[in-house]
Amino acid sequence: MPAFAPFTLSAKRLELRSLTVDDAPAIFKLFSDPEAMRYWSSAPWDNQQQAADYISAAFAGYESGDLLRMGVQVDGQLAGVINLYAFSRQNRRCDIGYMLGREFWGKGYMQEAMSALIDHAFRVLRLHRIEADIDPRNTASAKLLKSLHFVHEGHMRERWIINGEICDTDFFGLLRSDWLAAR
Repeated sequence: MPAFAPFTLSAKRLELRSLTVDDAPAIFKLFSDPEAMRYWSSAPWDNQQQAADYISAAFAGYESGDLLRMGVQVDGQLAGVINLYAFSRQNRRCDIGYMLGREFWGKGYMQEAMSALIDHAFRVLRLHRIEADIDPRNTASAKLLKSLHFVHEGHMRERWIINGEICDTDFFGLLRSDWLAAR
């Protein structure tokens, strides 16, 4: 992918925007919450440097075109993040990951944010396929993906060891043709 210049996507109740260094406290709050991190692919964070490193990785990803990390902003507050990563240029494919702060759960914000970014990925970035890998116990995430027309494509047993816990994974995929047909 070419480099990602800073940009903003607007949705009805929120904005998606490139991260800044000023987001470090909100990012740390998000990723240090054990309940929010329950189904994430790493243990909850325990120091502020992890937030700085996360933002530095975002900047490097913007420059290289290897990572598109967007902040989900609701009423001026950073509520979560969405990442497009693991780009396969030849196959026009990437993975998607997302996290929302607990105080924003159950209000439809992530559905709205992901819809905006997925539409951008298929229409502007011209991707062919987006994949998601989630913990099967995360029923809210599975429901979200299905509402966005992702198809459950597989299950792998004991794929991850996170914070000492062995976890399965479910794979979901979304094709550009399915997304555009549903719009």
